[in-house]
Amino acid sequence: MTLAIFDLDNTLLAGDSDYLWGRFLVDRGIVDREGYETANARFYEEYKSGTLDIGEFLEFALRPLVENEPEQLLRWRQAFVEEKILPIIQPPALALVDQHRSSGHTLLVITATNRFVTEPIVQLYGIENLIATEPEIRAGRYTGKIEGVPSFREGKVHRLSDWMDENEGHDLEDAWFYSDSHNDIPLLSQVAHPVAVDPDPTLRRTAEERDWPIVSLRQV
Repeated sequence: MTLAIFDLDNTLLAGDSDYLWGRFLVDRGIVDREGYETANARFYEEYKSGTLDIGEFLEFALRPLVENEPEQLLRWRQAFVEEKILPIIQPPALALVDQHRSSGHTLLVITATNRFVTEPIVQLYGIENLIATEPEIRAGRYTGKIEGVPSFREGKVHRLSDWMDENEGHDLEDAWFYSDSHNDIPLLSQVAHPVAVDPDPTLRRTAEERDWPIVSLRQV
């Protein structure tokens, strides 16, 4: 069965959910404004430049999950989705997902952003399959650690391979993958149909060199 794989941040979304979750926490006074805002902006720039230390970032990003009660986190997340995410869901992205759904393809989002943040967002697109970085939970609380490999750069290839092993009938021979980021070149290079979506400069150059399609999912 054909796989239609989508990156989430700056691909299906016209923004970055991980970064916006940090901004939401700052705006609500849940975290220290000066320190958290500065670190959040630094990590986002490092991600875009390709210099992000994923371990250091995850230690930072998961800390609010550790420091707050799960019930409160869920209430904040609902407000976050309503305030920060709904405005950046673009009709062309919804139409693309529907196009693949109508073709009978298996829909899958793969993202480096953690599952706590991304799961309700992916549900808004009606996509059932999600590969995300998995925060560890023990005795009903987040520990600040992760389970398995973070789905970042080559980690996406690894995690997708594991997913296909567990979900028989899927391979990359006729798979699509849509992404905006040069961090996803390792996986884009593996699929039959790589598509650069509103790409960053590095991915745009690579797409042009390799004759990959370049599209935009932003509202005109």
